[in-house]
Amino acid sequence: MPTVEFRDTTVECEEGAVLRDVLLAAGESPHNGRSSAINCRGHGTCGTCAVAVEGAVSDRTARESARLSVPPHDPASGLRLACQTRVEGDVTVRKYPGLWGHRVDRGDG
Repeated sequence: MPTVEFRDTTVECEEGAVLRDVLLAAGESPHNGRSSAINCRGHGTCGTCAVAVEGAVSDRTARESARLSVPPHDPASGLRLACQTRVEGDVTVRKYPGLWGHRVDRGDG
């Protein structure tokens, strides 16, 4: 089973599981601040679950690519939407500051 490392939590999940679902089931959130209550609930339209991911995950979906190409996101940042990303092996996830988690140049998140 793949493992997902996020903050101080390591959790196992099924291969192919949606990263957002894995984090929420572990009591973690891919959202910052108010976006944990105000988000698209996994439809890939709000962009608030953007995270940096290292490890084996699915390719970007068309919806994810489209959302990450609209400000405040920058498609060159390498961020992924947790709600559109499937875990295919062991991964490490990092959340950056900002409502959308897009501030990759400012601190640890």
